[in-house]
Amino acid sequence: MEPMTKLAWQRHGTTAAEGSIDALPLVLLHAFPFDSSMWHDVVAELDDLPVLTVDAPGFGASPLLPGEPSLDAYAEAVVSDLAELGVDRAVIAGLSMGGYAALAIAAARPAVIAGLGLLDTKAEADSEQAMANRLAMASQAEGEEGSAVVLGLVQAGLSPVTLAHRPQVVEAVRQALENAPREGIAWAQRAMAARPDRLRTLEMISAPALVLRGQHDGMTGAVEARHLAGHLAHVDLVEVPEAGHFAHVEAPAAVAGALHALYLRSIRAR
Repeated sequence: MEPMTKLAWQRHGTTAAEGSIDALPLVLLHAFPFDSSMWHDVVAELDDLPVLTVDAPGFGASPLLPGEPSLDAYAEAVVSDLAELGVDRAVIAGLSMGGYAALAIAAARPAVIAGLGLLDTKAEADSEQAMANRLAMASQAEGEEGSAVVLGLVQAGLSPVTLAHRPQVVEAVRQALENAPREGIAWAQRAMAARPDRLRTLEMISAPALVLRGQHDGMTGAVEARHLAGHLAHVDLVEVPEAGHFAHVEAPAAVAGALHALYLRSIRAR
């Protein structure tokens, strides 16, 4: 895309034509350890909206960012790139790691946020044990284990319904995990381990918001989702039936529907 952007971006829907983006775009930030292609089925349901997706540092076609791994650096790159694309406000939604990045954008550049979608994610910082686990995975990814270190996310990230009855979805997720770049895995885990608590950030957000969780998400609990929503002023709390942490691939139509509703609320609030 535009050569001045730091990260690799893709246009969808009504942004597909080249040129400036006049409408308020919906920006989707992907989960760990996928790239922006994870949104394929969701974006297919949103062809009437101006949608932008981006590869996180070290994933897809995006290079690693210089310096220490940091979600704040990722957030700053997103905002800078959006400015290069002619966008100063957007509806920004992220799933899991993408949600952490969306919160980093909200903390550093709240004026950019016209709407905020937090999908299968949380605002709290990692516990000491969770941080240690992330740092260990980063080192393992750089060693002999490589991308195999993330294969446990097939079981952890998908609902029991999907694991039992949706073999094509299971295989698609497995292949995506097997293809995850070891450098991106290591960078992202270190960046996520270093992230701060963002609960106070939520309380400063006045834009329309969405908190979405897969019904069987074993990585983000229902109590955590309600706690997240409780810190937001104008929020819809959505639970997606028969989906786990990777709701985007298990129930793309439901996820798209919730994002579409967020987008319309954000347009009305402008």
